[in-house]
Amino acid sequence: MRKLNALISIIIAGIMFLCGCSGAMLTTTEIMRLPISDLNDIISEEYVEFDPSISADGNGSIKIDCDEPIVVELYVLKGIDIDDAKLVYEAKLRSAELKGLAYLEMYCCFDGLGEYFSRDLKSPISGTSSWRHKETPFFLQKGQIPDRIKLNLVVNGTGVVWIDDIRLTKAPLG
Repeated sequence: MRKLNALISIIIAGIMFLCGCSGAMLTTTEIMRLPISDLNDIISEEYVEFDPSISADGNGSIKIDCDEPIVVELYVLKGIDIDDAKLVYEAKLRSAELKGLAYLEMYCCFDGLGEYFSRDLKSPISGTSSWRHKETPFFLQKGQIPDRIKLNLVVNGTGVVWIDDIRLTKAPLG
C-alpha cells in the first residue's frame, strides 16, 4: 500500500509540474515583431547597414561594423499599453572578430519620471559567434505604463555584429 501511495504521489506531482510548465509557456505573449527587411525605421545611421545575405530568419539582418564602441539606437516604440508584466526585448545576435562585448539594451521612458534601462550583461556575445538568442527583461508594476520603449544594441568594442528577429514580448510577473 505504501508503494502505491508513493507512486500516486509521484504521478500527481509530475502532472502538477507539467501543468505549471505549460501554463507558464502559454502566458508569454508577443506584443510586436520587428522583422528586418530594410533600414527604413532604424534610428542610428552610423556603422549600420542592411545585410540581405546573413540572416537568422531569412529576410536579412542589420549589420554593425564599428571601429569604436557604439550604442546603436534601433527603434523607439510608442503607444504600447502594458503594465503589471514582465516586458522582454528579444533578438538574435551574431558576431565576427568582435573585440569586446555586444548586448541588448532596453529603455522604458515615463514622462515626468525619467528613463530606466535593462541590459543583457549576463550573456553578451564576443569574438566570432553563430546566431544566439538574447533577451533582456523589464519588470513593470501595476500602474507603470511606459510612454516610450527604446530598443538598442550596445557594441562595447570593435568588430562586426549582426542583429535579427527582434521581438517584444510580455509575461506575467512572478
